[in-house]
Amino acid sequence: MVSHAAPRIPRPVGARLNEHLPVDHKLSKVYRVGAGLTGLLLVVFGVLGLIDRIGFFDTGGDTVAGLNTNGALSVLSILVGLLLFGGMVAGGNVASTLNIVLGLLFIASGFVNLALLDTGLNFLAFKIPNVLFSFVVGVMLMWFGMYGRVGSALPHDNPYWRARHPEQAAREARAAGRRGPDR
Repeated sequence: MVSHAAPRIPRPVGARLNEHLPVDHKLSKVYRVGAGLTGLLLVVFGVLGLIDRIGFFDTGGDTVAGLNTNGALSVLSILVGLLLFGGMVAGGNVASTLNIVLGLLFIASGFVNLALLDTGLNFLAFKIPNVLFSFVVGVMLMWFGMYGRVGSALPHDNPYWRARHPEQAAREARAAGRRGPDR
């Protein structure tokens, strides 16, 4: 009997998920600042909501900083804020990717909660200002995460451009080497 098992693909030990992405320390500052500021905003909102001792799934009109809230939304805000602080500490591609993913989730949350506004499923007590806040934070996080990483006019010295165009980057590096430094 012949076995037709799929061939095993060797995986390098210690391989990281995003090791193919370039690391650029100048861009990491943008990713860190975006994650840190947004995380701080969310933690403050969550703590203020918990201080008011609002019911956990209360859907009444309790507001904090102009946004409707309850205990569940406050705890969720604190957890997401702490996750963003973790991204700020990690920096680099981790912070960038985390900003992009959470930005997309905030936008999706805005749409989902918009659909749930006047239903019994609105357990996070969202109102229109919350939906708009979710959209704004989502776009802001995506902007911070994609800064210098996505675009049609990235400069040729950008590490993400070089990673996407390795042959042209190598040609330009060879040409710059022939011209000499600072020319």
